[in-house]
Amino acid sequence: MSLIDWFVLMGTLILIVGYGTWKTRKNNNLESYLKGNNSENWATIGLSIMATQASAITFLSTPGQAYESGMGFVQFYFGLPLAMILISIFFLPVYYRLKVYTAYQYLEERFDVRLRSFTAFLFLVSRGLAAGITIYAPSIILSTILGWNLQLTCLLIGGLVIVYTVSGGSRAVSLTQKWQMGIIMTGMFFALYYVIASFPDNVGFMEGVDIAGSLGKMEIIDLSTDLGNRYTLLSGLTGGLFLFVSYFGTDQSQVQRYLGGKSLKESRMGLMFNGILKIPMQFFILLVGVMVFVSFQFNRPPIVFNPITIEMNAQQEIELDKIDDQYDVVFEEKKTLLAKFNATNIADNNSIQSLQVAQDSLRESYKASLLEIDPDFESKDSDYIFLTFILNFLPHGLIGLLLAVIFSAAMSSTAGELNALAATTTIDYYKKFWSKSDNEKNDLRVSKLLTIGWGLLAILIALTAGMFENLIQLVNILGSLFYGTILGIFLLALFFKSTKGTAALIGGFVAQATVLIVHLLKTYDVIELSYLMYNFIGCAVVVIVGVTVQKILNSSKRTV
Repeated sequence: MSLIDWFVLMGTLILIVGYGTWKTRKNNNLESYLKGNNSENWATIGLSIMATQASAITFLSTPGQAYESGMGFVQFYFGLPLAMILISIFFLPVYYRLKVYTAYQYLEERFDVRLRSFTAFLFLVSRGLAAGITIYAPSIILSTILGWNLQLTCLLIGGLVIVYTVSGGSRAVSLTQKWQMGIIMTGMFFALYYVIASFPDNVGFMEGVDIAGSLGKMEIIDLSTDLGNRYTLLSGLTGGLFLFVSYFGTDQSQVQRYLGGKSLKESRMGLMFNGILKIPMQFFILLVGVMVFVSFQFNRPPIVFNPITIEMNAQQEIELDKIDDQYDVVFEEKKTLLAKFNATNIADNNSIQSLQVAQDSLRESYKASLLEIDPDFESKDSDYIFLTFILNFLPHGLIGLLLAVIFSAAMSSTAGELNALAATTTIDYYKKFWSKSDNEKNDLRVSKLLTIGWGLLAILIALTAGMFENLIQLVNILGSLFYGTILGIFLLALFFKSTKGTAALIGGFVAQATVLIVHLLKTYDVIELSYLMYNFIGCAVVVIVGVTVQKILNSSKRTV
């Protein structure tokens, strides 16, 4: 990185933190700190919702996901618009009518305090872990690629987030997220421009799309009914729908973004804004990854993208060099065929596809050899692909901007999470069980201390975390382990009026145990199932068990 990159990176981060801290420096009560005095318009709400969900993992992992697997990941979001409609119709009016600070207050109104505490606990566990990952994910990649100290990178991201989140609360989060989303999308458009500029002179955007299509990267819709397939139209419209209804309707990190709206109408419009723009945004980010794949058809990519720090003996180096030499031969042969690419020439296209398979096979062989030498080698390197392109093909200054994009995304999502974690702990536990006084200054001080505490815990998790396949999948898996249960409890509350607290609580415990058992069976390859289906399973078990137990209890009462 050059001096100008450092200037752009640090200047952008300081401006964001300074702006959020200064604009919200006068918060003096719990309502202004946790709900921003209900002053947000629909555009700020919509951008804040998008920024909270779109972490640094999105902008690091999603292009790498597209590089390896193509555009099919976008199907994951197909259930989102319908989810926004359902939340706007059924969830939002209840939250506004009760004037809640957290989504879980409604469950005490409908059932009892046990359900409120149980669902709040599930949220704190899932979101507390996710907050650490949203710090760790960009930190380990940036530190590995740039040679930065991992611990200091985690502390930098976490520390900056804590500063303005503690200072300004919910409004600081929303205001900074609006500007962060602007920086993020500007950076991604610049990235796409330079990706296309890296193509040969005779290859433009449309030719790049044709090449990507011939190599299977532009297949958007998968009509497969295989439940083990992660990204299909079926999984997006079922598991994805349940995930998004639960995430945006019951996860406090999202609920808090629209509880601060000026009115029910503004919050609804903010949700629909997110529902309309999220799929095009994800499509665009995936397209950037696919275009990076096309660029690396003409510009020789490294055989592994994450830097290698493994010590090898001479014989091991010779064996790896042989694979690398074969990789070079296959790449050059494929590059020669691509130079005269014609979408209608089936024979050549088949040859190109075969060479791509061979190239991928050599990459896997190389990584397998490294894994034999060092079992701790991280063979899954898709999270490093986009950053590798940025550092090698973008001009100085823009490298700093793209790194600022990654930091901004990490900060925006983490800030939303810390704010929500502190709100839930303050309202659903501290105010409920420990302090029921109306001392605003004391409550505000406690909420700020809890924000610091959750921030420090997130940093601690980040410092002790380990890589796990593709990072964006890890975050979604963590959510899917808990969201189905939480959503099921909310559905019982909204639509099954005869179900009482005890039956709902039993349904929640059974559902959570079922999802964890299913995940364990999947982990050990006993069953094949997309993690998106955890949301459907958890939700269905809560409803079925809750309704059944209530009928049994009613029957027992009549018998007695």
